[in-house]
Amino acid sequence: MKGIKTLMLVMVVSFLIASFWSKVPVIKETVHFVLDPTAGSLLNWDKTLGMFIIVFVISMVLTFVQKYGTDQVTLKKIKEEQKLLQEEIKKYKDRPEKILELNKKQMEIIPKTFDITMKPLIYTFIPFILFFRWFNDYFSLVEYKFFGFLNWFWFYLIFSIVISSILRKVFKVA
Repeated sequence: MKGIKTLMLVMVVSFLIASFWSKVPVIKETVHFVLDPTAGSLLNWDKTLGMFIIVFVISMVLTFVQKYGTDQVTLKKIKEEQKLLQEEIKKYKDRPEKILELNKKQMEIIPKTFDITMKPLIYTFIPFILFFRWFNDYFSLVEYKFFGFLNWFWFYLIFSIVISSILRKVFKVA
């Protein structure tokens, strides 16, 4: 329960930051002060390659936070338990009462998984929101389509999914 309250607090703070981005200049100015000479320089140098590097770095940081901010051993055990339950459910597809019992066991696992995987989100959500607000500011001034048709959001989304999947396999993140 404490974890859910903390997550809700982080989400409210993130929402407030996003809402007050233009109304409280210190938020926007501070983020621009940090990201304009770093990420902005990469994008000014080469939009596509710069954005790819930024997405790679963000994905790498998120992967490391996920790996070292969670109990990987427990998480792997839970995922193995879920996999076994799924196999059991397939075996008993003709017995609804057994499936109901197994589904109940699966539902008991979800809060454990949530508590373990939520902790890194607490540390990364606000910086993530700040980056997205900065991207929005940057690309609203620079009209650019990646590969001629993708805006920055879709480029980020597609490449972060691909890169994160690769990094999670390479670093064996549960």
